[in-house]
Amino acid sequence: MICGVSARELDAAGIGDPGLRASYETCRRLNAQHGKTYYLATRLLPPAKRPYVHALYGFARYADEIVDDLASTRTPQKKAAWLNQWGEAFLRDLKAGRSDDPVCRAVVDTVQRWSIPVETFQAFLHSMRMDLTITEYQTYDDLLEYVYGSAAVIGLQMVPILEPVGPGAEEAAQALGVAFQLANFVRDVGEDLDRGRVYLPLADLERFGVSRSDLERRVVTEPVRAALRYQIARVRRLSHEATPGIAALHPTSRPCIEAAQTLYVGIVDEVEAIDFQVFTRRARTSTTRRARVAGRAWWEAIQARRQAARPSVAPQPAGRRGGAAKARRRTGRAARHAPPTTPTGRG
Repeated sequence: MICGVSARELDAAGIGDPGLRASYETCRRLNAQHGKTYYLATRLLPPAKRPYVHALYGFARYADEIVDDLASTRTPQKKAAWLNQWGEAFLRDLKAGRSDDPVCRAVVDTVQRWSIPVETFQAFLHSMRMDLTITEYQTYDDLLEYVYGSAAVIGLQMVPILEPVGPGAEEAAQALGVAFQLANFVRDVGEDLDRGRVYLPLADLERFGVSRSDLERRVVTEPVRAALRYQIARVRRLSHEATPGIAALHPTSRPCIEAAQTLYVGIVDEVEAIDFQVFTRRARTSTTRRARVAGRAWWEAIQARRQAARPSVAPQPAGRRGGAAKARRRTGRAARHAPPTTPTGRG
């Protein structure tokens, strides 16, 4: 059953087909259940755009569940076979222009409506496959191959929906995507170890005398703190570099991305707040901070929509208003004394 909120969004987006609406609702539920910050940010977009963002999240989340579901009893080889089968079917569906998959049906529709490059989905699936075979990265450049597909392309997929009005939006989307992903890596060091992975580049760790074995001991030492601070600085630098590009988005899209930026990058603030205890605690943005960020962004989103809905009228120089008014009065008097004109036939 489609809830009232989702029904209004689907109506606003002009999505009427019952099967398609059900697929979009499946994606929305995935976003609401697992996205939290992503879902909150999505709600700041105009209603007509939200279903498409839900669809993109649903696709990414479903693939991530195939790879990272800790409750799964499948071997890495079976997970790889499942991911390949599902991913290849999706790419065929994209080429065919339709899908019967409960998640991919909405994704295919979103791709068609917004002309999202197929290559971004190919890159994403490549990174998901990497998670099944690669457990560590020697350098940051090595890691970038992974985060391009796992994070940067998510931003690129979003750009057409956010409707840029100037240059720089794609570069900002990629930088923010990487910053968000790196913030998660800092927060989730312990959880990633549970999956047998270390995403922090080994060369970066070695700068501070930290090895993978040190992380596996799950003790926060001063060298570990220093290594995490190094990654946190990178997150903040990427976020800072991306900020000017947010202004290139349509005004009704900016509050969504600004809120996401504040909350995702704010993860590293919370890591600092718990004294880098990433092995035993999960850094979380407080409800108070989320509410404060969301409240301000919601107000800005409403104002942006109202402004966008107003007709654009060029202002008239103050010194000429009197002359214009006199001209209108003269035109009116002339019209009253003019002979009848030939009808245009418009009815």
